[in-house]
Amino acid sequence: MGSSFLEVLDALYDDRSLTYINVRHEQGGAFMADGLARITGGPSVCLVTSGPGATNLLTGIAAAHVAHSPVVAIAGGPLRQHYGRDAFQEFDLVSIFKPVTKLSVGVHQPERLPEMLRHALRLAMSGRKGPVFLDIPRDVLTDQVIDVEPLSPAQYRPQHPVPPPPAAVTQALRLLGEAQRPLLLVGGGVTWSEATDALVAFAERLHLPMITAYGRNDAVPNAHPLYLGPLGRAGAPEAAEACRHADLVLALGSRLGHFTTFYDHRYLQPGVPLIQVDLDSRDLGRIYPVALGIQADVHETLRALLCELDRHPGSPAPAAWQEMTQALRQRRQARLAAEAQLNAVPLKPQRIYAELRRVLPPQTIVALDAGAAPAYGYDRLHFSQPRTFLTPLDLGGLGFAFPAALGAKLGRPQAPVVAIHGDGGFLMNAQELETAVRHEIHVVTLVLNNHCWGSEKAYQKHFYQGRYIGADLGNPRFDRLAELFGAQGYYVEYPDQIGDAVQAALTCGKPAVVEFPIDPEELPTPATTPRQHAAVTG
Repeated sequence: MGSSFLEVLDALYDDRSLTYINVRHEQGGAFMADGLARITGGPSVCLVTSGPGATNLLTGIAAAHVAHSPVVAIAGGPLRQHYGRDAFQEFDLVSIFKPVTKLSVGVHQPERLPEMLRHALRLAMSGRKGPVFLDIPRDVLTDQVIDVEPLSPAQYRPQHPVPPPPAAVTQALRLLGEAQRPLLLVGGGVTWSEATDALVAFAERLHLPMITAYGRNDAVPNAHPLYLGPLGRAGAPEAAEACRHADLVLALGSRLGHFTTFYDHRYLQPGVPLIQVDLDSRDLGRIYPVALGIQADVHETLRALLCELDRHPGSPAPAAWQEMTQALRQRRQARLAAEAQLNAVPLKPQRIYAELRRVLPPQTIVALDAGAAPAYGYDRLHFSQPRTFLTPLDLGGLGFAFPAALGAKLGRPQAPVVAIHGDGGFLMNAQELETAVRHEIHVVTLVLNNHCWGSEKAYQKHFYQGRYIGADLGNPRFDRLAELFGAQGYYVEYPDQIGDAVQAALTCGKPAVVEFPIDPEELPTPATTPRQHAAVTG
């Protein structure tokens, strides 16, 4: 809320074609807009006032930036005549937002507002999607009547995705046919281009095993017999083993980012041919040299590959590779099934995720926060449909999951939506419980409470001989905190209560918080351990 855009709010009083959701903190609003955009695939808009209203927005826009999420952020600014005078709440917001947006620009002429809004939407939704930022001085909005002819999206931005060059399609299939252990590495570009069905058809045609990039588990139906699990930080060891044995990797819609690959050779082996398909040329061959880089829409590329296979059927992956990857898949399933028998108290996070796999409906959207307790979910949650998994990705921003889940619920109100937090991350944006109650956004939040900053404590445990400092926290009872806001609260101490409490929260008819006290000694192995170990022993 802020005085710099009251003209906009006044217009919304009479125009009910838009729904205005007012939040308790701008960061929460940005995360909500990001969640909404990721779930729907379309643009969302967040509106803030000048100064701290906009700077509070920055972390959430950074989350949209790393997720390629089309969020349009608009800030009202000081009067034009006050710019450059260190006026009240005056900052160079255009410069501040440039590193985390596709466009950051000020609009200082009322008659150019329609043009610049179309330009913002065009950039947000074209090519590799992403956030944009508009800074609009308050007097540009005051007492203005602008005649504007509304345009459909087809009139101001491209509608047809970029196909791959035919020669590249032929070369890709030739390289795949020559490989003895080919592997598909599936990234977020598959989801953004709505290519999951085409991906599955292509994998089935050649019997190609699939793994997913960091935070992109929902790009592949996890029950599919060719899916081995997620790669990268907190991923499946079986997926990592498959990647290490592959003699060709086809990366579809993945920039091979930090938490997918760590920019070393723990997964992608030196000299292994890499085919990389991405809509943006920026990341083709950027970290790892490619045998073939294809700048094209992933869906169009998969369609072209399938059409070429219709004309010239290829050979399936060798039987020995199929047998090896199936054994890896079965090993993962057995490992996860064994965790359903963990009966310790305090609860083990692995047991909680085992129960979630059992009770969550297939259409459930899960928003996973940063931090140690949520990290167990990357290898353990199960997804059946695309656009059902939200994470902060390489931003690693704590406090993301709950407001992102609220945005997701607004975008798909009929789907169950669950946010999973540690205790530290949840309190970063717990104020949005009031937003959820007031707007009746029925999201379920699971707080895995170990009374510490788990990631930092894990590092101090593994690399600093347990010399803990600044890692331990004190907390309220989160179920009672929820009730104070008017939400429903649940407190679960024993394994046999987990499933019933989650199901009750999903059906209670209001926002709900379920608190799980978990074992404070159960900390994940830090992701940098292989590199640290090599540095010590090398």
